[in-house]
Amino acid sequence: MALGNEVDDVTGLLEKTSVKQINIVRLPDKGRKLNTAEDVIEVIKAIEESKDVQAFTLEGHTLGIEAAKAIGSALSKRQEFQRALWNDMFTGRLRSEIPIALESLGDGVIAAGAHLTELDLCDNAFGPDGVRSVKKLLTSPSCFSLEVLKFNNNGLGIGGGQILSDALLECHKASVDNHRPLKLKVFVAGRNRLENEGATALAKAFKVIGSLEEISMPQNGINHAGVAALAGSFKSNQGLKVVNLNDNTFTSKAAIAMSKILPSLPDLEVINFGDCLVKSKGAIAIAEALENSVPKLKELVLAFGEINKEAAMRVVESMENKLHLEKLDLNGNCLGEDGIEEIKWKLNELKHENVLASMSDDEGEEDEEDEEDEREDEEDEEDDDESEDDSDEVEKSGDVEEGTLRMVIRLSAFDVIMRERFIARDNHLKTAKEFLGHPSLENFKKLPEFDRIELIKEALQTKIADTSVICKLFVQASCVLHNSDDFIPCTDVILQEAFLKSGKPETVINSLLIHMGLLKSEDKLEPASNDITGALQALNQAARQEYFPKDLAFFFTAFLSKPNCTVKFSESARTNLLQTLEHL
Repeated sequence: MALGNEVDDVTGLLEKTSVKQINIVRLPDKGRKLNTAEDVIEVIKAIEESKDVQAFTLEGHTLGIEAAKAIGSALSKRQEFQRALWNDMFTGRLRSEIPIALESLGDGVIAAGAHLTELDLCDNAFGPDGVRSVKKLLTSPSCFSLEVLKFNNNGLGIGGGQILSDALLECHKASVDNHRPLKLKVFVAGRNRLENEGATALAKAFKVIGSLEEISMPQNGINHAGVAALAGSFKSNQGLKVVNLNDNTFTSKAAIAMSKILPSLPDLEVINFGDCLVKSKGAIAIAEALENSVPKLKELVLAFGEINKEAAMRVVESMENKLHLEKLDLNGNCLGEDGIEEIKWKLNELKHENVLASMSDDEGEEDEEDEEDEREDEEDEEDDDESEDDSDEVEKSGDVEEGTLRMVIRLSAFDVIMRERFIARDNHLKTAKEFLGHPSLENFKKLPEFDRIELIKEALQTKIADTSVICKLFVQASCVLHNSDDFIPCTDVILQEAFLKSGKPETVINSLLIHMGLLKSEDKLEPASNDITGALQALNQAARQEYFPKDLAFFFTAFLSKPNCTVKFSESARTNLLQTLEHL
């Protein structure tokens, strides 16, 4: 089906279903690799020839830099554009490619003077660099009208969360100054390892924005400090309808903090604190808060929270006046068969007989040992508070005598976790430096998969300054890794660092040719490897990147075109590279 026709078909379908008419451009099927402007000629034609284009998506495809620039240019003429549905469209792309592609798309939207209502960037693994690349768009007048913002499963981390918060605060200030205040309604950022610092930073933005109706931040490693900060920001967004913090670690302390905010949110319809370990004490606090508030509640999830029968019953009793209740999820807690039956009976009495979710994973009634564990957990939380106070006292006193222990400062559970992470990170960084000193598949596999490239990049920046050494490392790493996962991202970050540190691209190319055995060295350096297949494959990918000096590609063409015993085992890789260089 041609794309132009598809736009018409989608419009017609929406008209039939009485949904507000939206013209959306999308590619049929899935999995297309869109590298060049020619690869997206259908998309560009649809954007240019359609009467109007409110939305655009390439979900399930993979977009390269040149293709993104071409699409951005087409979008620059569509002032009516509203919904940037840019989720899941960079599969298999290098993290260095994605920011450039996103900037091109964003520049097109800004140039058009479009007013976005939705920006969806979910399921693109771009990390903090991806947020930086859309900050220009997020802080531009094109986003003053933004209502829906989605960053789900992007690997933002703490840094990405802080950058995003800064962008939202800047956008809000600029929009107010322009008498078009930002009125964001939906914010989604799950599975991003935001942790306490990232959550706390975003809470500052939420507090200022004040118009949010949905905040969804599941699976982010947030504990009570971050949850408390978010709770404080919720109070400024009294129109909240959906709060989803599933699979973060509340404990009863954070649950109690959150319970104090719930009565100030009269429009709440969905509360999801499942897999949050709210504990029995926290569940009771939430129940007490809901008893005479939140009249519009439709869904309450407190699954897998280590809640006992008595606390669960208090939750059920608090649902008495919830006329709109559709779902109550208490699965995975400690109720026991008798407890489940009592809860079902009570719900029937309250005329909520069909709202209880499956109870198939109940842990059985809590025993005395479990109760003791919960009491100890609560004591640990209190200890955390005391330790924080003690730390302040030590800092203020400033008069601890040398050799005398005047005060014992207990580390909070969070401090312990952060210390362990710091130690683990430090050990991983040492392993990355070992890999740079002695490139091998074994050393490479010792690095955690999710952080390999960032660790190698950091180790490069701190360990190696000599461009020639980095070039040799590029060749060696290419040769030992070319059949492994993360081969291209690893070699790409090494070569990019060589160009950044040198400042003279011809020097880098000269070193590469020497270490590949394609050029004789005055110092009589030996080639880094007898088989340069991996290096040729890595160069083939690097040549397509923005940092690669296209005007100097002829050096490689000249030396690769000559007969050379170094490439006798790499004929296919050499041919592929020459073809790529020819089209630069």
